[in-house]
Amino acid sequence: MLLDPLRKIWKSKDLRNSILYVLALLVVFRLAAHIPLPNVDVTALRDFFQRNQLFGLLNIFSGGAMENFSVVALGVGPYITASIIIQLLTMIIPKMEALSKEGEQGRHKLNQWTRMLTVPLAVLSGYGLIALLQQQQAGGVRLIAAMTSLQLAGTIVTLTAGTIFLMWLGELISEKKVGNGISLLIFAGIVTSIPTAIQQTLSVFDTSQLISVVTFLAVAVVVTAATVFITEAQRNVPVSYARRVRGIKLYGGVNTHLPLRVNQAGMIPIIFAISVVLFPPMIAQFFIQATNTTVARAANAVYGFFNLQANPLGYGVMFFLLVFGFTYFYTEVVFHPEQVAENLQKQGGFIPGIRPGRPTAEYLGQVSNRIVLAGALFLALIAVLPIALQYFTGLQTLTLSGSSLLIVVSVVIETTKQIESQLTMRDYEGW
Repeated sequence: MLLDPLRKIWKSKDLRNSILYVLALLVVFRLAAHIPLPNVDVTALRDFFQRNQLFGLLNIFSGGAMENFSVVALGVGPYITASIIIQLLTMIIPKMEALSKEGEQGRHKLNQWTRMLTVPLAVLSGYGLIALLQQQQAGGVRLIAAMTSLQLAGTIVTLTAGTIFLMWLGELISEKKVGNGISLLIFAGIVTSIPTAIQQTLSVFDTSQLISVVTFLAVAVVVTAATVFITEAQRNVPVSYARRVRGIKLYGGVNTHLPLRVNQAGMIPIIFAISVVLFPPMIAQFFIQATNTTVARAANAVYGFFNLQANPLGYGVMFFLLVFGFTYFYTEVVFHPEQVAENLQKQGGFIPGIRPGRPTAEYLGQVSNRIVLAGALFLALIAVLPIALQYFTGLQTLTLSGSSLLIVVSVVIETTKQIESQLTMRDYEGW
């Protein structure tokens, strides 16, 4: 039974070629992640990333490209930030909200604005990363050597081009409809970091940590199962369609349901929360060495509060609240009860006991808020579970992989569903 879907995929020439094409693009991404830029001590840089919790987490989401200071060191971070900004503006600016409702043409326009916004954000991120790493040392060796203005400009342009290249790869992957391109790039970066985390754990492992390792593995299984459960859980709202007569044919008169997912936001709240949690300490590191004692003290306080090792409780509470809040926020972005109610009314559908129009929209909003509350709490608890596990077990090396497990599972589920839909479509069409 397990081999049947693989056999169907292999027999379907178009689907097989699409998957092989996506895998080839992921290989290209991994190759680009190992092409370093000049003026960098790669050995010292890797040592620094292994010892620094903040930069270690950033490195995971760049797929290891940051510790190599490769041409794609920025990863897809600027593109994700641009997407967040555009989505926020869409909720605030009526003209952009109207544009998002214009179908494919409106979405194409918003995507174009997202791409354009990615460029200046990549330039700023590239400059910030260089300036930040130039202040750091590992073993008395400066990570990035001093650059001339021309070298600095060339490096920033290269980093920006690397981000645009990854954005292009992501769109090429998405066009094949076997997974979201940006999500798969993040997935590839996280998965490639897991063997390194396991190797680091084994290098410092002793028999006294056996119980901690077994506990961690058990919790990882529970987190995986819980993530699958929440991702698949849904509330079925009953919907009935009135009978309609057109000519001599009778339409409608059927009962069905409207599925509302418990976690409609998917993995996006985790990515948003991580981006926000990492931003304050990154900015604070610029001012830790400031000559002004007040500024330096404030920077140290901010960096200490958002440091997982120094302040696990504060970090965990902040991460929990951000995941919880972003789950509600993104659900508001992707689910519009008014549009659903309007579409139901146009198609002659109604929820039994609820009047069509505005009452239906209000009812759907109430149901969505109730089920999202459960989903947001569960997702936030799972997100901070690896942090709590590190606090109680003392395992530093596996914590990042544990936190990333949420994203990995969500991407696997999303990709599997898209492949299954492709297989189903081909079965219907007799391919």
